[in-house]
Amino acid sequence: MTYEESIARLDEIVKKLGDGGLPLDESLDLYKEGTALAVDCKKMLEKAKLQVSVASEDNDD
Repeated sequence: MTYEESIARLDEIVKKLGDGGLPLDESLDLYKEGTALAVDCKKMLEKAKLQVSVASEDNDD
């Protein structure tokens, strides 16, 4: 899943949880999925940041 797809899915999850009215089991499953997506997004951002840093160093040489 791409970063953009992950963010879109995370947004869907936040809206569903924010609306309320979901059964507890479904809410917990969505929460777990959202937490995993957030971790994945953070990793993707850290990887992109490292790539930009390396590219910047290469350009300085």
